[in-house]
Amino acid sequence: METDASRKCTKVAAMLADWANGSFECAAPCRQCAVTEIPAPGRPTRPLLVDPRRLAPRGLGTLEGRIALAHAVAHIEFNAINLACDAVYRFREMPPDFLGDFIAVAADEARHFSMLEKRLRDMGSHYGALDAHDGLWQMAVRTGHDPLVRMALVPRVLEARGLDVTPGMIERLRAVGDATSADCLAVILAEEVEHVAKGTRWFHYLCAARSLEPDATFLELAAQYAPRALRGPFNAPDRIAAGFSAAELAGLAQMP
Repeated sequence: METDASRKCTKVAAMLADWANGSFECAAPCRQCAVTEIPAPGRPTRPLLVDPRRLAPRGLGTLEGRIALAHAVAHIEFNAINLACDAVYRFREMPPDFLGDFIAVAADEARHFSMLEKRLRDMGSHYGALDAHDGLWQMAVRTGHDPLVRMALVPRVLEARGLDVTPGMIERLRAVGDATSADCLAVILAEEVEHVAKGTRWFHYLCAARSLEPDATFLELAAQYAPRALRGPFNAPDRIAAGFSAAELAGLAQMP
C-alpha cells in the first residue's frame, strides 16, 4: 500500500533481505488471518489512469516516442511490484518456497522500475509525466480468489506477453540508435523469463494438487480470462525456456 514509488522499491529490497536472513516469515497465526480485498494498491497520484484506447502509440524515431515507450514499460514494472507483493500477501497458505519466489520477483520488478525511472530522467522526463492504464491490477482483482488462476493469468499470460513483444522493441530501439534503452529492456527480458518460469512451476504444482491436466487447464483459463492477450506471434524459444509445452504453444496459435 506504499504510495511513493521510491520508498516502495526500498521496502521491497528490505523485504527480500529479511527473507534471505530468516527474519521475515509467514507463521501459522498469520496464515490464518483474513485476507483483505485491495481494490487499488498504493501508487502515486500520477500517472493518471485512463482507458487504454486513449494511449496513442508513438514512433520510436523521436525522443517523445522513446520516452513514451520507457514510461509504458516502467508502469508495467511498477504494477508488477504490486502484483508480486499481492501474491505473497494473498496466497499465504502456499508453501514457503512460493513466498520466497514472489518476494524475489517483487525485488526484481522494483529494480527494473528503478532502472527505467533513471532512463526516463536521463531523457528529460519522469514516471508519472504521461498517462497510463490499470489493466494489470484489474487482472489481479479478477484472479484474487485462486492462486491457480493467478499463476495462469499473471505470469503465464500477462508477463509471458512481454516475452513476445520485447525482442521487437529492443531491435527497433537499436535501429534508431538508443542502445541504452535497448540494454534496459534486454535485462528485463532475460529476468522475465525466470519470472514466467516461476509462475509455471507453481501452476503445475497446483494442477497436480487438484488432479488437473495442466495444458488443457491453462488454455481454458487463458481463453476465459484474457483472450485478447493471446495474439501471436509468440516467442517460442523464451516461452519454452519459461516452461511452456509444445501443446500449449500449439493451442495458443489456434486460438481465434
